[in-house]
Amino acid sequence: MTIPKITLKVSVSGQATEKIESAKDVQKFIKKIFDADTFNWQEEFILLCINQPGKIIGYYKISKGGLAATVADPRMIFTVALNTPGTTKIILSHNHPSGELKPSPEDIKLTHKIIAGGQILEIKVLDHIIVGQSGYYSFAEHDLI
Repeated sequence: MTIPKITLKVSVSGQATEKIESAKDVQKFIKKIFDADTFNWQEEFILLCINQPGKIIGYYKISKGGLAATVADPRMIFTVALNTPGTTKIILSHNHPSGELKPSPEDIKLTHKIIAGGQILEIKVLDHIIVGQSGYYSFAEHDLI
């Protein structure tokens, strides 16, 4: 069995130099990555890989689903993080085409599962950002991380 090669996008600007200072910074960066043609009708899950100084190393589109859900497999998330040299932290993000920014019970359960896995692997989950047309919801800003 061979492990598929993961192609990680560096950053929107092509440089791994964008530093994360706040959830608002993440929201601005992430919004450039989502597919603008499907943002309002197809849910997408994106992983940001962050190095020790807090700079974005790259991002990876984990999954694309339907109007109300997408599958974000924790094994896939950690496969990407572990195969991206220098990753010590991650930020999770997905959009809600409905416009409702509040996390679902499934969003909260998945986030806690990934936090637990990250603790074992020594990869810190900094935040989970839900992006909508009218703004964002940060798990960290709402003390859910």
